[in-house]
Amino acid sequence: MGWVFLGHAGVLLRSVCFAAHTALVAGEAGGSRLRWEPRCQPPLPDRVPSTAILPPRLNGPWISTGCEVRPGPEFLTRAYTFYPSRLFRAHQFYYEDPFCGKPAHSLLVKGKVRLRRASWVTRGATEADYYLHKVGIVFHSRRALLDVSGRLNQTRAGRDCARRLPPARAWMPGALYELRSARAQGDCLEALGLSMHELSLVRVQRRLQPQPRAAPRLVEELYLGDIHTDPAERRHYRPTGYQRPLQSALHHVRPCPACGLIARSDVHHPPVLPPPLALPLRLGGWWVSSGCEVRPAVLFLTRLFTFHGHSRSWEGYYHHFSDPACQQPTFTVYAAGRYTRGTPSTRVRGGTELVFEVTRAHVTPMDQVTTAMLNFSEPRSCGGAGAWSVGTERDVTATNGCLPLGIRLPHVEYELFKMEQDPLGQSLLFIGQRPTDGSSPDTPEKRPTSYQAPLVLCRGEAPDFSRPPQHRPLLQKHPSTGGLRVAPLPLLPLVLGLAFLYWL
Repeated sequence: MGWVFLGHAGVLLRSVCFAAHTALVAGEAGGSRLRWEPRCQPPLPDRVPSTAILPPRLNGPWISTGCEVRPGPEFLTRAYTFYPSRLFRAHQFYYEDPFCGKPAHSLLVKGKVRLRRASWVTRGATEADYYLHKVGIVFHSRRALLDVSGRLNQTRAGRDCARRLPPARAWMPGALYELRSARAQGDCLEALGLSMHELSLVRVQRRLQPQPRAAPRLVEELYLGDIHTDPAERRHYRPTGYQRPLQSALHHVRPCPACGLIARSDVHHPPVLPPPLALPLRLGGWWVSSGCEVRPAVLFLTRLFTFHGHSRSWEGYYHHFSDPACQQPTFTVYAAGRYTRGTPSTRVRGGTELVFEVTRAHVTPMDQVTTAMLNFSEPRSCGGAGAWSVGTERDVTATNGCLPLGIRLPHVEYELFKMEQDPLGQSLLFIGQRPTDGSSPDTPEKRPTSYQAPLVLCRGEAPDFSRPPQHRPLLQKHPSTGGLRVAPLPLLPLVLGLAFLYWL
């Protein structure tokens, strides 16, 4: 949902909630306050949780930290190495299963990348040019060869590429077949629905991973451009957001069972990952972003969702920002509605399909620009009569949403969810990836086949939001400690993925 409800949203947390667990405890005079348990990093008022490296330093090996899911769905892991000469070597390992345990085929891509300039579109990113010198493919089963050949034979250009592959009966394990080289011209990547345009948008950042009873550990992350959710558009699409980051093979999160396996792999020996601990889909509780998130079309946000399993209702706040550190808020959207009982997905193994309904929404402008835009909007297009002011929430349900912000009500979205547990024992919630073109998954055919960055469980039981918003507690920073407290104020920027709001 993301302006279409569940996909994009956020809470104004200036920290990274590394293992989000909070406890709501009774306060003085009948009030309450939000206490952060040791596993949840409190807000840091004087420093950001990560530091961008400008210009990006790409040299060295970068690896996936687990099994990745791309639209399609495609299941893969990646291992990229960049050299001081600007040359690069990329391994992409594709799998038959969503746990990356059954290798299908591997791609070897060699080329050259040149950093150009800071992006004028995506703040904090660097634009780059890349050139492909060689692309090779290794099949790890006869079934994989038949599958790829079948995809190639669907188009005229693909049939030319299919001739470079052997017949199934002549398949040889470990043999490398060239799809592009000085001798083999033509773009077989396009025929396969693949692209390396991810190399055209780059961001490198560093952060510190807290360690129990030890000094924090340095983590380096490489963000590359996002992959278009429509395979037919990937050839022409130039990224404005990011996909799941790679991490330095030398400075990655720990523990990481997959990291060593991926770092030691090659095109002939793909990594076989141990299956993650899958969890039953129990949505009760508070779920928050682990850091500032970036979406296509230059959206920076954080999310926090609250689900009430007994009534199958949900609420959330999305906080939008104008900067990649999520420190300059622009507006907040509160949304609420109901959802159906989930059913196992037949298209994306391990996922659960749900239908979400968005019935209520509130908007809070957080800067002068957004406030002015709302004040100059058409009458009755976003909330009732009266002027907007910075920091003041208004109900936009009666006007069927907020046209200037792309919010429409009521709204229905077809969603994909998944829950896992990471090596630290932290519960993760994956919500379906929003369509790159900004549309809404408002039909079963448009249901997502991949996931956004996971949310982390910050509280095991959801608070009571049965009361109207004006009577609910508000999370705000405690002036003396920099922490958070719950005060009896008009709203709490909670955030679910307002799917009816694409920009969330």
